[in-house]
Amino acid sequence: MSQISVQPVAYSVDGQAFEGQLVFDASSTAPRPGLLMAPNWMGVSQGALDTARKVAERGYVVLVADLYGKDVRPNGPDQALAAMMPLKNDRSLLRQRMQGSLKALLEQAGKAPLDTAKLATFGFCFGGCCSLELARDGAPVAAAVSFHGTLDTPNPADAKNIKGAVLVLDGAIDPLVPREQLGEFAREMTAANVDWALTSYGGAAHSFTDPHAQVPGKMQYDAKVARRAFAAMFDLLDERFGA
Repeated sequence: MSQISVQPVAYSVDGQAFEGQLVFDASSTAPRPGLLMAPNWMGVSQGALDTARKVAERGYVVLVADLYGKDVRPNGPDQALAAMMPLKNDRSLLRQRMQGSLKALLEQAGKAPLDTAKLATFGFCFGGCCSLELARDGAPVAAAVSFHGTLDTPNPADAKNIKGAVLVLDGAIDPLVPREQLGEFAREMTAANVDWALTSYGGAAHSFTDPHAQVPGKMQYDAKVARRAFAAMFDLLDERFGA
């Protein structure tokens, strides 16, 4: 039986204090791949931890990245938007914080059964954007996965820096991810000769993996699509890590 441990991880990026959460199965000491999880715009929330637990149960060491700062925990959409937009508008800053979070994950090797040679990143909504930007920044990740995230980037040529595979899991009726971004993303990845895939799930809106999303046609949980999307991620990770 798994014994999921959740531990705070304090780290700094450019002199600012951050606190992520390390989630892993403490019942086994065998080294496991490390996954950097970029949460949605609510940041390090209970919902993010619930998701991280489910992923950790599959045999991964997961760090839920803190992208806003230790003292910034949004309480509602207005605060989340205020915390998110400075990063959306400054991709260099966003990448810096993702790189700092990845470094923090690597530093947990002595505290968790982490295989530092096997790394990947995944994220949800805003976090999906963050995971793709980390890959575009040349991070040593074997895979970058985006669940219902925006796909735009100010520097499409940076796709040449991507070292691993990229998987985008999209809701076909997502009104918050402009449909033209799908074609732009495909051209960006193809031009850089990236190993990429994009699956657009029919009838799925934004936040289809979030059980708390209940705004029909806009942000809405879809259990069937969520199951299929997570299965696609785990299949890619198995392939990349040789499971």
